[in-house]
Formats: sequence, C-alpha cells, structure tokens
Amino acid sequence: MEFFRIKRDIPFMRHALVFNVISFLTFAAAVFFLVTRGLHLSIEFTGGSLIELQYAQSANIPKVREAVESLKYGDVQVQNFGTSRDVLVRLPLRGDMKQGQVVEQVFAAVCKAEGGQVSVDQGDKGARQVCRAGATEPVSLQRSEFVGPQVGDELARDGALALGVTVLGIMIYLAIRFEWKFAVAGIVANLHDVIIILGFFAFFQWEFSLSVLAAVLAVLGYSVNESVVIFDRIRETFRKQRKMSVSEVIDHAITSTTSRTIITHGSTEAMVLAMLIFGGPTLHYFALALTIGIVFGIYSSVFVAAALAMWLGIKREDLMKSVKKDADPNDPNAGAVV
Repeated sequence: MEFFRIKRDIPFMRHALVFNVISFLTFAAAVFFLVTRGLHLSIEFTGGSLIELQYAQSANIPKVREAVESLKYGDVQVQNFGTSRDVLVRLPLRGDMKQGQVVEQVFAAVCKAEGGQVSVDQGDKGARQVCRAGATEPVSLQRSEFVGPQVGDELARDGALALGVTVLGIMIYLAIRFEWKFAVAGIVANLHDVIIILGFFAFFQWEFSLSVLAAVLAVLGYSVNESVVIFDRIRETFRKQRKMSVSEVIDHAITSTTSRTIITHGSTEAMVLAMLIFGGPTLHYFALALTIGIVFGIYSSVFVAAALAMWLGIKREDLMKSVKKDADPNDPNAGAVV
C-alpha cells in the first residue's frame, strides 16, 4: 500500500558517514549518562511497600496520589487495578521505618483525604484499621506487603536475561534469513535504539520500571521489523537491477519503502501518543519509551543498519544462492547424453 511514490531515488548513502558520526556521538552520550548517572529504578527493582486499597465509590486517583505524596516518601506509584474502586500504592524502600509504620501513615493520609479518621476495629479475625467518616467507610485497607531488594535484584537479572536472549534471537534470525553482515548491521542498529532509550531515562532520571523494560523489548522487535523490510527490498533490488552500485541499490530500497514507513510509523505513533497524553501516570513512561524508540528506530534502520551493511561490504553475491554444479567443467564428457 502506498499513499505516494517517489520517482527519483533519494541519495541517502551519500551522507551515510555524516549520519553515522551523529549516531556514534548520540550513542556515546547515552552511554556516558548511563555510566555517570545510572537508571532511576522503580521499587520493582529496588524493593519497597505495596498497599492495596478499596474505595466505596470510584477512586479519585489524583487525590489519592496527592495524599500519599504529602508524606514525602519519594517517588510513589498510585494506580487503579481490577476495577475503578481498587487502588494499588507502591512506595520506595524506607530503611528508617518499619513496614507497619509506613502502612499506618499511608492509610491515615488517604483516610483523612476522604474526610475520615482511622480507628481500630476488633473483629473475628483480629484487630484491623478502619477508616470511618460518620456511618460510612469510604476506603478500606485490603492488604499490604513488603517487596525486598532481593526480589528486585532477581527482576533486574531476569530483565537483563530477557534483553540478551531477544538480541541473540534477532541476530540468529537475520543471519539465517539474509547474511551475517546484515545480522551484524541489524543488531548494532537495534542496540543503538535501546541504549539511546536508556540514555534518555538516565539523563532525565525518569523512573525505569518493568513497564519501561517491556517497552524496550517491544522497540527491539519493532525496530528489527523495519530493518527486515529494508533488507528484503535491498535483496530484491540486487536481483532486478544488476547495473546499480551497492549504494544505489540501498538508496533505491530505502526510497521505495518510504511510503510504507510513513504509514506504519505514523499510525503506530498516533496510538502511542494517545497513551502518552490520555493514559495517565501509569502509562506515561511506557509510552514515552515507545515514542523515543519509534523515532530512533526509523533513523537507525535507514542511517545505521543500511549504512553499516554498506560499510561491511555487502554485495550482490552475498544474497544470491550459488548454483550447484553437478559435473566437472574440465571433464570432456561433461554434458554428454547417452
């Protein structure tokens, strides 16, 4: 499907060296910020407290968040789960306070925000904290638990393992489908996108959570899809246009996929922007990571992956299947029919 067709090939590879230098400088800056500032990890990686609340009516999330943030515990996460009445509060690890104290203070703050007061109710299952506002109970404490740093370390290791396995799988796939030079070019371009996303989160100290890690893995698959489309068109052009040079073949392949690139990335980014604008704090950093990945994914597929393939010396013979010869050409009886 094409909205438009560019009749003359755009000479992308003429400026490949300049764009690769820009890519290298951007990549180096991202690595620098990762090393010097590091990632601002969420409590899923560092440990902390989880508190589950249930409201009598639909919860006002901004109001709940404001009440919890007034305690100045640092970065907190407040979000709905299940229904609009159920709220999950996540707080960072507090070494100077016990888990019970943290839960008591948070529950008292959200209860006060609803115009109630906390009291202790002696029930059949023992004493429990109850929020009373007259004869009603506007909010109730369902459960609380502590996530230790050991669990966070395990999540970090599993996340790094998932990232490594994904990268290895993509490299093997590209090597089998195309050629090892394309595999190297494609994986460098994908890692370029991942490191730049992490660099943005390190520079601005945005919170890096499991949802952001999921976005990074999604960007890996998304970016390699664009590279595969361009690589496929390069192989097809090599077969059809035997008089073109390597740079001309790559220019033609990229130009001929421009319409498809605009349609695909434009529609994807429209959906991601909707999540970024209307998704609230829960989806904010997830959508932000996807937005950065989509923008740099287009750039890396054209100016990193394709250009690296050219620098690695890709040629027509690399993509053409060799014809197996059944007979020795020096045999005088070769080709004779009996």
